[in-house]
Amino acid sequence: QVQLVESGGGLVQAGESLRLSCAASGRTFNSYAMGWFRQAPGKEREFVGAISGRSTSTYYAESVKGRFTISRDNAKNTVYLHLNSLKPEDTAVYYCAARDYTGTLLYTRGLDYTYWGQGTQVTVSS
Repeated sequence: QVQLVESGGGLVQAGESLRLSCAASGRTFNSYAMGWFRQAPGKEREFVGAISGRSTSTYYAESVKGRFTISRDNAKNTVYLHLNSLKPEDTAVYYCAARDYTGTLLYTRGLDYTYWGQGTQVTVSS
């Protein structure tokens, strides 16, 4: 079992950047495929991006492709979401999620993930 704790959210202006972190407990972090999701007020949770256990594969939602980047440091049990060129429509609570999987497939559905963090708020002002 793994516990996930997100951090790094905040209030920024449009065009600025943030880096979100998701720290995981446990000693086999590289055996987990990781994903980032977000949920804006009044909207359903949506997929943002995913990364495989050994960082060999990444995949992004079209809405963030070219602006957001996922990376992970398995030695630190941490996955990052780098948010660049932020827009007001990026305002949401951002969640990281984990799935026990060592392959290179990437998962975009929330139901494919077993473990979730508590979320961190990102607010982008215009």
